[in-house]
Amino acid sequence: MRLLTAEQMRAADALAAERVGATELMRRAGVAVAEAALRIAPVREPLVAFAGPGNNGGDAFAAFAEIDRSRERIIYATPTSRISEARGDAEARARASGVEVRPLPQDARRLEEATRGAGLLVDALLGTGTHSEPSAELAPAIDAINAASVPVLAIDIPTGVDASSGAVSAKTVHAAVTVTLGAPKVGLLLDPAREFCGTVYLGHIGILPQEIDSVEGDRFEALDDREFLALLPKRAVDADKRSAGAPLVLAGSAQFPGAAVLCALGAARAGAGYVTVATPDNVAILLRTHLIEQVVVTFSESDVAQSIDALLDLANHSSAVALGPGLGLSDAIGEIVRGYVERLQLPFVADASAFFHFAKQLELLRGKRALITPHEREFARLSGEGTVAPGTRVTRLRSFVERTGVTTLLKGRATLIFDGTTMHVNVTGSAALATAGTGDVLSGIIGTLLAQGLAPVDAARAGAYWHGLAGRYASRLRPVGVIARDIADALGASLDDTRAAESPLSVIAEA
Repeated sequence: MRLLTAEQMRAADALAAERVGATELMRRAGVAVAEAALRIAPVREPLVAFAGPGNNGGDAFAAFAEIDRSRERIIYATPTSRISEARGDAEARARASGVEVRPLPQDARRLEEATRGAGLLVDALLGTGTHSEPSAELAPAIDAINAASVPVLAIDIPTGVDASSGAVSAKTVHAAVTVTLGAPKVGLLLDPAREFCGTVYLGHIGILPQEIDSVEGDRFEALDDREFLALLPKRAVDADKRSAGAPLVLAGSAQFPGAAVLCALGAARAGAGYVTVATPDNVAILLRTHLIEQVVVTFSESDVAQSIDALLDLANHSSAVALGPGLGLSDAIGEIVRGYVERLQLPFVADASAFFHFAKQLELLRGKRALITPHEREFARLSGEGTVAPGTRVTRLRSFVERTGVTTLLKGRATLIFDGTTMHVNVTGSAALATAGTGDVLSGIIGTLLAQGLAPVDAARAGAYWHGLAGRYASRLRPVGVIARDIADALGASLDDTRAAESPLSVIAEA
């Protein structure tokens, strides 16, 4: 699914309004927001909204107009001298349905009274068109919303979030749920905004896919469950163990044998039919203790040329390579890795120690079917441009890939994947993945997806999505103490968690 910036959303919205009318779009927005509100607050406490002067505030009126008059609904609205036809319609319908409309208080005591006893607070102060800090007049309301012990639903974006960049203001609403309308806004899925958005729902309001797809500008996309499942390779009924995917894992050292084990397990649990692990000869006995279904072969650091030839011969019986997890940092290992990659024709994913050996020779990867998967500290070193400042991940990644020509997955809560054309944002990341070794599992997953025929960018975005699903599944089974092996073991079962699209709401990203 395509993600839009604020400017792109305005263009798509204008196309849809020209076709069905702005009033109809706002009515549909009201239906989606009302459904989300009643899911969050199904009991009978009052529903309270804070509405700003624009159409974002109008969406609150449209939502409350859709809720049965037996439910107490109060909207605290800022004064406005000029309202759109769509908002005028929403206000009239809300008042006619029994919604009580009051002026937005300005002092903390009255705002606290406004939130007291509510079952849900709705933030409709500012919408996607706002790029500046919320005004001083709105600051007390934002403070009151954040101070209340009540679930908060933000319409389209939480007030204070930049819909395009993911930047946040000093005064930003912290929502439990955000219902973004028409199309997902890219800023909602990027840090630091991600922390303020909670679970993000898409409210379907009838903007057509071709209207969304036609808007110009930088292209951002994210997978949803349906797209992920369509992308995931299916094992043929007549498959044998090699045609089912035969990744070669080049990994491990005496210091870090576990990284090779986790990478191999990730590859196997992702559906590979035949996993081969190539490791230095002093490590093999450790790996064979833990790997039963996978084949462990060795190479020697003492003979660089022979090792490169041996690894290339293994590649003739494999369909992709995952290299780097736990590899040693010696000069000999560096020569083997670089010499091997220079002659390698298979698609491959490189991670971890591989970056040490490639750091100043990234030209080796240009023109290869290659993917690298650094975290921010590794990316800072690879790029040669130092620490990644908050809010610069997109621009830094775009610049790096355009300069090097290497498809890159930049790890993080909002993992980014860029191939020089489309910026992909992964939406399944969670704190469950914040444990040693999960990156090694990810390399194994991607290695298998490459071995099963996916292009590097598709293996990266499908692998990251699946990795995140497994993390969420594992954290439900084990709320504390998830380890990397749990992520690998959860891959198969996590597929049962994928959902069909809901209407008029579908989940984009969970809190």
